[in-house]
Amino acid sequence: MDAVLAPSASQASGATSQTAVQGGQKSVSAAGTLPQPAVAPAATQAPAAAPEIGAVSARSEAPQAPAAPATPLVSATSAVTAISETAAAAEQTPAASSTAQRPKSDRKSWLARLKDGLSRTGSNISSLFVGVKVDENLFEELETALIMADAGMEATESLLGKLRNKVKKERIEDAQTVKHALRDLLAEHLAPLEKQFDAGAGQTRVVMIAGVNGAGKTTSIGKLAHHFQAQGHSVLLAAGDTFRAAAREQLIEWGSRNNVAVIAQDGGDPAAVAFDAVNAGRARKASIVMVDTAGRLPTQLHLMEELKKIKRVIGKADGDAPHEILLVVDGNTGQNAISQIKAFDAALTLTGLVVTKLDGTAKGGTLAAVAAGSQGVRPVPVYWIGVGESLQDLQPFVASEFAGALLGD
Repeated sequence: MDAVLAPSASQASGATSQTAVQGGQKSVSAAGTLPQPAVAPAATQAPAAAPEIGAVSARSEAPQAPAAPATPLVSATSAVTAISETAAAAEQTPAASSTAQRPKSDRKSWLARLKDGLSRTGSNISSLFVGVKVDENLFEELETALIMADAGMEATESLLGKLRNKVKKERIEDAQTVKHALRDLLAEHLAPLEKQFDAGAGQTRVVMIAGVNGAGKTTSIGKLAHHFQAQGHSVLLAAGDTFRAAAREQLIEWGSRNNVAVIAQDGGDPAAVAFDAVNAGRARKASIVMVDTAGRLPTQLHLMEELKKIKRVIGKADGDAPHEILLVVDGNTGQNAISQIKAFDAALTLTGLVVTKLDGTAKGGTLAAVAAGSQGVRPVPVYWIGVGESLQDLQPFVASEFAGALLGD
Protein backbone atom coordinates (compact mmCIF):
# COMPACT_ATOMS: atom_id res chain seq x y z
CA MET A 1 0.00 0.00 0.00
CA ASP A 2 1.29 3.47 -0.76
CA ALA A 3 1.23 6.00 2.05
CA VAL A 4 1.30 9.28 0.16
CA LEU A 5 2.04 12.44 2.08
CA ALA A 6 1.30 15.98 0.97
CA PRO A 7 4.34 17.80 -0.40
CA SER A 8 6.47 19.95 1.83
CA ALA A 9 7.30 23.52 0.91
CA SER A 10 10.07 22.38 -1.43
CA GLN A 11 7.84 19.76 -3.06
CA ALA A 12 5.11 22.33 -3.68
CA SER A 13 7.54 24.23 -5.86
CA GLY A 14 7.96 21.33 -8.24
CA ALA A 15 9.90 18.51 -6.58
CA THR A 16 8.39 15.05 -6.70
CA SER A 17 8.12 12.43 -4.00
CA GLN A 18 8.81 8.81 -4.89
CA THR A 19 6.59 6.18 -3.26
CA ALA A 20 8.22 2.87 -2.41
CA VAL A 21 6.24 -0.18 -3.45
CA GLN A 22 7.05 -3.44 -1.69
CA GLY A 23 7.98 -6.69 -3.41
CA GLY A 24 10.51 -5.31 -5.89
CA GLN A 25 7.97 -3.37 -7.92
CA LYS A 26 9.04 -0.22 -9.70
CA SER A 27 8.80 3.00 -7.66
CA VAL A 28 6.08 5.37 -8.80
CA SER A 29 5.65 9.11 -8.40
CA ALA A 30 2.86 9.99 -5.98
CA ALA A 31 2.85 13.75 -5.63
CA GLY A 32 4.68 14.88 -8.75
CA THR A 33 2.06 13.60 -11.17
CA LEU A 34 -0.77 15.61 -9.64
CA PRO A 35 -2.13 18.65 -11.46
CA GLN A 36 -1.34 21.99 -9.85
CA PRO A 37 -4.24 22.69 -7.46
CA ALA A 38 -6.36 25.74 -7.98
CA VAL A 39 -5.71 26.71 -4.36
CA ALA A 40 -2.06 26.99 -3.32
CA PRO A 41 -1.08 24.19 -0.89
CA ALA A 42 -1.07 25.29 2.72
CA ALA A 43 2.47 24.00 2.96
CA THR A 44 3.69 26.86 0.79
CA GLN A 45 2.95 29.15 3.72
CA ALA A 46 5.41 27.25 5.93
CA PRO A 47 8.94 28.55 6.56
CA ALA A 48 11.47 27.61 3.89
CA ALA A 49 13.49 25.67 6.42
CA ALA A 50 10.69 23.28 7.23
CA PRO A 51 11.84 19.65 6.92
CA GLU A 52 10.70 17.75 3.88
CA ILE A 53 8.33 14.87 4.54
CA GLY A 54 8.91 11.96 2.23
CA ALA A 55 6.45 9.29 1.15
CA VAL A 56 6.52 6.09 3.14
CA SER A 57 5.25 2.59 2.56
CA ALA A 58 2.47 1.46 4.87
CA ARG A 59 0.90 -1.93 4.29
CA SER A 60 -0.61 -4.30 6.80
CA GLU A 61 -3.01 -7.15 6.64
CA ALA A 62 -6.57 -6.38 7.75
CA PRO A 63 -8.62 -9.19 9.25
CA GLN A 64 -11.21 -10.45 6.76
CA ALA A 65 -9.69 -8.11 4.20
CA PRO A 66 -6.63 -9.81 2.64
CA ALA A 67 -4.68 -7.84 0.09
CA ALA A 68 -3.23 -9.16 -3.15
CA PRO A 69 -0.91 -12.09 -2.32
CA ALA A 70 1.74 -10.97 -4.81
CA THR A 71 2.62 -7.97 -2.66
CA PRO A 72 4.36 -8.58 0.69
CA LEU A 73 2.77 -6.82 3.67
CA VAL A 74 4.54 -4.34 5.91
CA SER A 75 3.24 -3.09 9.26
CA ALA A 76 1.72 0.37 8.99
CA THR A 77 2.97 1.18 12.48
CA SER A 78 6.60 0.32 11.77
CA ALA A 79 6.55 2.27 8.52
CA VAL A 80 5.11 5.33 10.14
CA THR A 81 7.51 5.37 13.07
CA ALA A 82 10.36 5.59 10.58
CA ILE A 83 9.41 9.22 10.01
CA SER A 84 11.50 11.56 12.09
CA GLU A 85 9.95 13.26 15.09
CA THR A 86 10.71 16.61 13.53
CA ALA A 87 8.82 15.76 10.37
CA ALA A 88 5.86 14.39 12.29
CA ALA A 89 5.68 17.56 14.36
CA ALA A 90 5.80 19.68 11.24
CA GLU A 91 2.94 17.73 9.71
CA GLN A 92 0.75 18.21 12.77
CA THR A 93 1.02 21.99 12.54
CA PRO A 94 -2.36 23.35 11.37
CA ALA A 95 -1.04 24.72 8.09
CA ALA A 96 -4.48 25.80 6.95
CA SER A 97 -4.98 28.21 9.86
CA SER A 98 -3.41 31.10 8.00
CA THR A 99 -5.75 30.43 5.10
CA ALA A 100 -8.72 30.54 7.44
CA GLN A 101 -7.59 33.97 8.65
CA ARG A 102 -7.55 35.58 5.22
CA PRO A 103 -9.75 38.68 4.83
CA LYS A 104 -13.31 37.80 3.84
CA SER A 105 -14.31 41.22 2.50
CA ASP A 106 -14.18 39.90 -1.08
CA ARG A 107 -16.98 37.37 -0.59
CA LYS A 108 -20.52 37.31 0.73
CA SER A 109 -21.27 36.46 4.31
CA TRP A 110 -22.20 32.90 5.10
CA LEU A 111 -25.82 33.77 5.82
CA ALA A 112 -26.19 35.65 2.54
CA ARG A 113 -24.75 32.70 0.62
CA LEU A 114 -27.02 30.28 2.45
CA LYS A 115 -30.02 32.44 1.60
CA ASP A 116 -28.91 32.55 -2.04
CA GLY A 117 -28.51 28.77 -2.01
CA LEU A 118 -32.09 28.29 -0.80
CA SER A 119 -33.55 31.14 -2.86
CA ARG A 120 -35.70 28.79 -4.95
CA THR A 121 -37.83 27.90 -1.94
CA GLY A 122 -37.30 31.12 -0.02
CA SER A 123 -38.61 33.37 -2.78
CA ASN A 124 -41.66 31.14 -3.35
CA ILE A 125 -42.66 31.12 0.30
CA SER A 126 -41.88 34.81 0.89
CA SER A 127 -44.18 35.84 -1.95
CA LEU A 128 -47.13 34.19 -0.20
CA PHE A 129 -47.04 36.73 2.61
CA VAL A 130 -47.13 39.85 0.42
CA GLY A 131 -50.45 41.78 0.49
CA VAL A 132 -52.59 38.91 1.74
CA LYS A 133 -55.04 38.34 4.57
CA VAL A 134 -54.38 35.84 7.31
CA ASP A 135 -57.03 33.29 6.45
CA GLU A 136 -57.42 29.67 5.39
CA ASN A 137 -56.32 30.50 1.83
CA LEU A 138 -52.89 31.50 3.19
CA PHE A 139 -52.53 28.21 5.07
CA GLU A 140 -53.50 26.22 1.98
CA GLU A 141 -50.91 28.08 -0.09
CA LEU A 142 -48.30 27.43 2.59
CA GLU A 143 -49.17 23.74 2.62
CA THR A 144 -48.62 23.48 -1.12
CA ALA A 145 -45.35 25.45 -0.96
CA LEU A 146 -43.89 23.32 1.84
CA ILE A 147 -44.80 20.06 0.14
CA MET A 148 -43.31 21.33 -3.13
CA ALA A 149 -40.14 22.19 -1.18
CA ASP A 150 -39.78 18.49 -0.24
CA ALA A 151 -40.73 19.03 3.42
CA GLY A 152 -43.02 16.01 3.28
CA MET A 153 -46.55 15.55 4.62
CA GLU A 154 -45.53 14.78 8.22
CA ALA A 155 -43.46 17.95 8.66
CA THR A 156 -45.95 20.11 6.75
CA GLU A 157 -48.95 18.99 8.79
CA SER A 158 -47.04 19.38 12.06
CA LEU A 159 -45.78 22.88 11.25
CA LEU A 160 -49.08 24.21 9.95
CA GLY A 161 -51.01 22.69 12.84
CA LYS A 162 -48.81 24.54 15.31
CA LEU A 163 -48.95 27.71 13.21
CA ARG A 164 -52.77 27.68 13.13
CA ASN A 165 -52.89 27.30 16.89
CA LYS A 166 -50.41 30.12 17.42
CA VAL A 167 -52.24 32.49 15.08
CA LYS A 168 -55.55 31.74 16.77
CA LYS A 169 -54.22 31.96 20.31
CA GLU A 170 -52.32 35.20 19.76
CA ARG A 171 -54.89 36.63 17.35
CA ILE A 172 -52.27 37.39 14.70
CA GLU A 173 -53.71 39.36 11.78
CA ASP A 174 -50.52 40.56 10.06
CA ALA A 175 -49.09 38.28 7.35
CA GLN A 176 -45.45 39.16 8.09
CA THR A 177 -45.97 38.30 11.74
CA VAL A 178 -47.32 34.94 10.61
CA LYS A 179 -44.19 34.44 8.55
CA HIS A 180 -41.96 35.18 11.55
CA ALA A 181 -44.00 32.75 13.63
CA LEU A 182 -43.52 30.06 10.97
CA ARG A 183 -39.78 30.73 10.95
CA ASP A 184 -39.60 30.24 14.72
CA LEU A 185 -41.64 27.03 14.54
CA LEU A 186 -39.47 25.69 11.72
CA ALA A 187 -36.29 26.48 13.70
CA GLU A 188 -37.77 24.61 16.66
CA HIS A 189 -38.71 21.73 14.37
CA LEU A 190 -35.16 21.51 12.97
CA ALA A 191 -33.41 21.96 16.34
CA PRO A 192 -33.06 18.18 17.03
CA LEU A 193 -30.85 17.93 13.91
CA GLU A 194 -28.42 20.57 15.17
CA LYS A 195 -25.41 18.98 16.84
CA GLN A 196 -21.82 20.08 17.18
CA PHE A 197 -19.22 17.65 15.86
CA ASP A 198 -16.98 16.34 18.65
CA ALA A 199 -13.41 16.24 17.37
CA GLY A 200 -12.30 14.69 20.64
CA ALA A 201 -9.12 15.26 22.59
CA GLY A 202 -6.29 12.93 23.51
CA GLN A 203 -7.25 10.08 21.19
CA THR A 204 -7.42 9.44 17.47
CA ARG A 205 -11.01 9.72 16.23
CA VAL A 206 -11.87 7.67 13.14
CA VAL A 207 -14.50 9.11 10.82
CA MET A 208 -15.97 6.83 8.15
CA ILE A 209 -17.64 8.70 5.28
CA ALA A 210 -20.18 7.15 2.89
CA GLY A 211 -22.60 8.29 0.20
CA VAL A 212 -23.86 7.66 -3.30
CA ASN A 213 -21.86 8.53 -6.41
CA GLY A 214 -21.78 12.24 -7.13
CA ALA A 215 -22.90 13.39 -3.68
CA GLY A 216 -19.60 15.21 -3.10
CA LYS A 217 -17.90 12.84 -0.62
CA THR A 218 -14.29 13.40 -1.61
CA THR A 219 -14.68 17.15 -1.96
CA SER A 220 -16.35 17.31 1.45
CA ILE A 221 -13.47 15.36 2.97
CA GLY A 222 -11.03 17.92 1.60
CA LYS A 223 -13.06 20.78 3.03
CA LEU A 224 -13.39 19.05 6.39
CA ALA A 225 -9.62 18.48 6.50
CA HIS A 226 -9.19 22.24 6.05
CA HIS A 227 -11.83 22.90 8.72
CA PHE A 228 -10.23 20.57 11.28
CA GLN A 229 -6.73 21.90 10.68
CA ALA A 230 -7.96 25.46 11.16
CA GLN A 231 -9.09 24.30 14.62
CA GLY A 232 -5.61 22.96 15.38
CA HIS A 233 -6.24 19.25 14.75
CA SER A 234 -3.87 16.95 12.88
CA VAL A 235 -5.55 14.95 10.09
CA LEU A 236 -4.84 11.75 8.16
CA LEU A 237 -6.86 10.69 5.10
CA ALA A 238 -7.55 7.19 3.77
CA ALA A 239 -8.33 6.73 0.07
CA GLY A 240 -10.78 3.88 0.52
CA ASP A 241 -12.50 4.50 -2.81
CA THR A 242 -10.36 2.07 -4.78
CA PHE A 243 -12.90 1.58 -7.58
CA ARG A 244 -13.74 4.98 -9.07
CA ALA A 245 -11.31 6.24 -11.67
CA ALA A 246 -9.09 9.03 -10.33
CA ALA A 247 -10.68 8.90 -6.84
CA ARG A 248 -7.28 8.16 -5.31
CA GLU A 249 -5.64 11.02 -7.19
CA GLN A 250 -8.45 13.41 -6.26
CA LEU A 251 -8.03 12.72 -2.56
CA ILE A 252 -4.24 12.98 -2.82
CA GLU A 253 -4.66 16.41 -4.40
CA TRP A 254 -6.86 17.50 -1.51
CA GLY A 255 -4.16 16.19 0.83
CA SER A 256 -1.62 18.26 -1.08
CA ARG A 257 -3.72 21.39 -0.71
CA ASN A 258 -4.02 20.91 3.04
CA ASN A 259 -0.55 19.39 3.65
CA VAL A 260 -2.22 16.22 4.93
CA ALA A 261 -0.95 12.66 4.57
CA VAL A 262 -3.02 10.23 2.51
CA ILE A 263 -2.90 6.45 2.96
CA ALA A 264 -3.69 5.00 -0.46
CA GLN A 265 -3.42 1.89 -2.60
CA ASP A 266 -3.67 1.61 -6.35
CA GLY A 267 -6.57 -0.85 -6.52
CA GLY A 268 -7.06 -3.61 -3.99
CA ASP A 269 -9.28 -4.01 -0.96
CA PRO A 270 -10.73 -0.80 0.53
CA ALA A 271 -11.08 -2.47 3.95
CA ALA A 272 -7.32 -3.05 4.01
CA VAL A 273 -6.72 0.63 3.22
CA ALA A 274 -8.99 1.64 6.08
CA PHE A 275 -7.29 -0.80 8.46
CA ASP A 276 -3.82 0.55 7.68
CA ALA A 277 -4.99 4.14 7.92
CA VAL A 278 -6.38 3.61 11.43
CA ASN A 279 -3.13 1.99 12.57
CA ALA A 280 -1.09 4.76 10.97
CA GLY A 281 -3.24 7.47 12.53
CA ARG A 282 -2.91 5.97 16.01
CA ALA A 283 0.85 5.52 15.63
CA ARG A 284 1.27 9.14 14.57
CA LYS A 285 -1.19 10.38 17.22
CA ALA A 286 -3.29 12.09 14.56
CA SER A 287 -6.39 13.82 15.91
CA ILE A 288 -8.70 12.65 13.13
CA VAL A 289 -8.55 9.89 10.51
CA MET A 290 -11.11 10.28 7.72
CA VAL A 291 -11.83 7.21 5.61
CA ASP A 292 -13.28 7.81 2.14
CA THR A 293 -15.38 4.98 0.71
CA ALA A 294 -16.60 4.20 -2.79
CA GLY A 295 -19.93 5.69 -3.80
CA ARG A 296 -22.75 3.17 -4.03
CA LEU A 297 -26.51 3.03 -4.27
CA PRO A 298 -28.53 1.50 -1.41
CA THR A 299 -29.98 -0.99 -3.91
CA GLN A 300 -26.52 -2.42 -4.67
CA LEU A 301 -26.71 -5.00 -1.91
CA HIS A 302 -23.28 -6.54 -2.50
CA LEU A 303 -21.64 -3.13 -2.26
CA MET A 304 -23.60 -2.29 0.88
CA GLU A 305 -22.31 -5.53 2.40
CA GLU A 306 -18.78 -4.43 1.53
CA LEU A 307 -19.45 -1.16 3.34
CA LYS A 308 -20.41 -3.12 6.43
CA LYS A 309 -17.16 -5.07 6.06
CA ILE A 310 -15.13 -1.85 6.05
CA LYS A 311 -16.83 -0.82 9.28
CA ARG A 312 -16.04 -4.20 10.87
CA VAL A 313 -12.39 -4.08 9.82
CA ILE A 314 -12.00 -0.54 11.19
CA GLY A 315 -13.32 -1.93 14.47
CA LYS A 316 -10.61 -4.59 14.45
CA ALA A 317 -7.93 -1.90 14.19
CA ASP A 318 -9.53 0.12 17.00
CA GLY A 319 -12.20 -1.43 19.18
CA ASP A 320 -14.00 1.91 19.62
CA ALA A 321 -13.88 2.89 15.93
CA PRO A 322 -15.36 4.19 13.80
CA HIS A 323 -16.26 6.98 16.21
CA GLU A 324 -18.33 8.80 13.59
CA ILE A 325 -20.09 7.46 10.49
CA LEU A 326 -21.15 10.30 8.20
CA LEU A 327 -23.38 10.17 5.13
CA VAL A 328 -22.85 12.83 2.48
CA VAL A 329 -26.18 13.75 0.87
CA ASP A 330 -26.70 15.86 -2.25
CA GLY A 331 -29.15 18.62 -1.33
CA ASN A 332 -30.66 18.45 -4.80
CA THR A 333 -31.93 14.88 -4.46
CA GLY A 334 -35.08 15.90 -2.56
CA GLN A 335 -37.13 13.04 -1.17
CA ASN A 336 -34.62 10.51 -2.56
CA ALA A 337 -32.36 11.64 0.27
CA ILE A 338 -34.83 10.12 2.72
CA SER A 339 -34.44 6.64 1.22
CA GLN A 340 -30.65 7.05 1.13
CA ILE A 341 -30.47 8.05 4.79
CA LYS A 342 -32.78 5.22 5.79
CA ALA A 343 -30.79 2.56 3.88
CA PHE A 344 -27.33 3.68 4.96
CA ASP A 345 -28.51 4.10 8.55
CA ALA A 346 -29.85 0.55 8.56
CA ALA A 347 -26.51 -0.75 7.28
CA LEU A 348 -24.09 1.38 9.30
CA THR A 349 -25.99 3.23 12.08
CA LEU A 350 -25.14 6.75 10.99
CA THR A 351 -23.98 9.36 13.50
CA GLY A 352 -24.32 12.42 11.26
CA LEU A 353 -25.04 13.94 7.86
CA VAL A 354 -23.20 16.32 5.55
CA VAL A 355 -25.63 18.02 3.14
CA THR A 356 -23.97 19.43 0.01
CA LYS A 357 -24.87 21.44 -3.08
CA LEU A 358 -27.44 23.80 -1.59
CA ASP A 359 -26.53 26.10 -4.44
CA GLY A 360 -29.72 27.74 -5.70
CA THR A 361 -31.39 24.74 -7.33
CA ALA A 362 -31.97 22.76 -4.13
CA LYS A 363 -35.41 23.01 -2.55
CA GLY A 364 -34.03 22.51 0.97
CA GLY A 365 -37.15 21.18 2.68
CA THR A 366 -35.78 17.64 2.96
CA LEU A 367 -34.23 18.39 6.34
CA ALA A 368 -37.68 19.21 7.70
CA ALA A 369 -38.81 15.76 6.52
CA VAL A 370 -35.80 14.15 8.23
CA ALA A 371 -36.57 15.96 11.48
CA ALA A 372 -40.17 14.76 11.29
CA GLY A 373 -39.13 11.12 10.78
CA SER A 374 -40.78 11.03 7.37
CA GLN A 375 -41.15 7.55 5.84
CA GLY A 376 -39.74 6.00 9.00
CA VAL A 377 -36.31 7.65 8.70
CA ARG A 378 -34.42 8.31 11.93
CA PRO A 379 -33.68 12.02 12.60
CA VAL A 380 -29.91 11.78 12.06
CA PRO A 381 -28.03 14.94 13.15
CA VAL A 382 -26.75 17.30 10.45
CA TYR A 383 -23.19 18.36 11.19
CA TRP A 384 -22.43 20.46 8.11
CA ILE A 385 -24.15 21.98 5.08
CA GLY A 386 -22.46 23.21 1.91
CA VAL A 387 -23.52 25.96 -0.46
CA GLY A 388 -20.60 26.19 -2.88
CA GLU A 389 -17.18 25.00 -3.99
CA SER A 390 -14.81 27.09 -1.85
CA LEU A 391 -13.29 25.79 1.38
CA GLN A 392 -15.39 28.19 3.45
CA ASP A 393 -18.66 27.08 1.85
CA LEU A 394 -19.02 24.07 4.14
CA GLN A 395 -20.25 25.31 7.52
CA PRO A 396 -21.86 23.81 10.65
CA PHE A 397 -25.63 23.43 10.50
CA VAL A 398 -27.55 25.95 12.62
CA ALA A 399 -31.31 25.36 12.74
CA SER A 400 -32.32 29.01 13.15
CA GLU A 401 -30.13 30.15 10.25
CA PHE A 402 -31.41 27.41 7.98
CA ALA A 403 -35.05 28.13 8.87
CA GLY A 404 -34.64 31.81 8.07
CA ALA A 405 -32.95 31.11 4.74
CA LEU A 406 -35.54 28.49 3.77
CA LEU A 407 -38.36 31.01 4.26
CA GLY A 408 -36.46 33.82 2.56
CA ASP A 409 -36.29 35.78 5.79
